[in-house]
Parts: sequence; C-alpha cells; structure tokens
Amino acid sequence: MQTTRPTRIGLLGTGPWADRTHAPALAAHPEVDFVGVWGRRPEAAAKIAEAHSTTAYDDVDALFAACDAVAIALPPDIQAPLAVRAAQAGCHLLLDKPVATTVEGARQVAEAAETAGVASVVFFTLRFAAGTTAWIAEQTATEGWFTARAHWLGAVFWPGAEGPYLDSPWRAEKGALWDVGPHALSVLLPTLGDVTDLTAAPGPGDTVHLTLRHASGASSATTLSLTAPPEASGVDIELRGTAGVHSLPGPWGAGVDSFGTAIGALLEAARTGTPHPCDARFGLHVTELLTQAEAALTATPAP
Repeated sequence: MQTTRPTRIGLLGTGPWADRTHAPALAAHPEVDFVGVWGRRPEAAAKIAEAHSTTAYDDVDALFAACDAVAIALPPDIQAPLAVRAAQAGCHLLLDKPVATTVEGARQVAEAAETAGVASVVFFTLRFAAGTTAWIAEQTATEGWFTARAHWLGAVFWPGAEGPYLDSPWRAEKGALWDVGPHALSVLLPTLGDVTDLTAAPGPGDTVHLTLRHASGASSATTLSLTAPPEASGVDIELRGTAGVHSLPGPWGAGVDSFGTAIGALLEAARTGTPHPCDARFGLHVTELLTQAEAALTATPAP
C-alpha cells in the first residue's frame, strides 16, 4: 500500500515564539518531517534543533533546498525578504503576522508566492485557535451586524513588566498597532466586511484607537496597546446587531495547538491548490490597512 511521505518543513527563527510554539508544533505534527532550524543566532538554532532531534542549518538556502515548506518566526521586515527567497526556492509559506511593515515588502511576498505557485498561510492566532475559530465562522455567516468593539490591551512594555517579548526591538519600535492590530483585523474583516474608511488616534503610551467603517455598513471601534497597566490588560471583541450581542469566547487554547491547526491549513492548501482565507494576499491587505492607520497617527499629535 502506497503511503504519502510527510511534508518536509523547516523553521526560520529562534526567538521565544519559535522556541515555545513553532518548533514543538512542527515536531509533534503527524504529517510533518521537521527537517531543520535556521536562525540569526547559530547557538540558539542548535539548541532548538537538539531539543527536537533535528538539524541546525547555518545556510538558509540549504534549508530551503531540503524543504517542501518553511515556517517563519522572525521580525516582519526580516521575514519578508526571506519568505520571497523561500517561495522562489519552491517552498510553501507559513508566515507570522504582520507579513511586513511596509506595503511593498508584503506585496513582494504575496507576488512571490503566486508566481512560484506555492501555498501560503499567515498565522493570525484567533483564526486557528480551537476556542475561537468556530465562533468567527458563525459570526461571518450572520447578517445584520450594526457595530463592533475590540480591545486588545497588553502590558508588555508597562514599567517593571517581565516576559519573553520584552526584549523585542521591532515591537518596541512599531508598537501595538503592528503587533496586535493584525489579530483584531483578522476577526473584524471577515465578520463585518472590508474597511471602506479608517481613522486612527493615539492614546497613552503606544495605545492606538481605530475607528473603521466596513463594506457591510457596520462600524467598529478598536483599542490596541502594549503599554496598558497589568490590571487593565485583556482581550475582548463584541459584535452587536439584529442577531443580538455576541462576544469572543475563551479560553482560546494552547498556542502550540493553534499553530498545529495552521500547519494543517497550509498542508491542505498545498494539496488542493485552494488558497486559504489567511494567505499572503490577505496578509498584504492587513499591512495596507495598518500602513493607512500609521499615516493617520503621524498626522495626529500624541497626547
């Protein structure tokens, strides 16, 4: 009896997200051959490789050559050019959000994937988490939404905070808009429709307030922060319309499990040739909206 060989997937990145989520999920997935790790810190790549009985690569192109697909856990503007190279080498792409922090960078990734004919999935956590995926699908299928509000408040950069993402230069530079804004948009866009109008205003610290008008006619208001007090931190998304009031459920489930679902989504897209809703083209659109919001913030003096 003929059996299909596992899909060979390599990991790019050695930070806490790669170490705690990507690598364990790749090693545990029954349809994956976790072939190796590449990182900008060879000693960190070696440590992850040893923990999961795989190979540390010092040449990223050699890893591409050994893979059918790559999972990327790198800062967005390091991710983007490497994703282009991986696609050109024939690798399917499992990307982190945001795909890039420039429209041109994200467009190059989407176009490279399309030109090479490789599948792509961007890991927007809520779209793959066991506790939220079905809820988002249900709200997307529901008509008559009037308005929505979303709060994604983190304390990553609150004075005295500790945690694995505190030492993240790109998060410190780009703030909540780019780090957690993609998560909020990944829920609001499918449920309420594309954004037809957007305004943005700054709050304390890196806090951003977004007001969106959607193609369905509904509006939404979103508050994002990585500098909130720990006592005020948390995530909630609420939709209101003719179907009543519906709130994002919890708990979401373990990140490793969510990433495992994203791996399965990439494998399915690669097998069928059917683009996933969270592909690189969707990732590009999210970057376009965040860039528009950033421009609006630049035009508004911070308090």
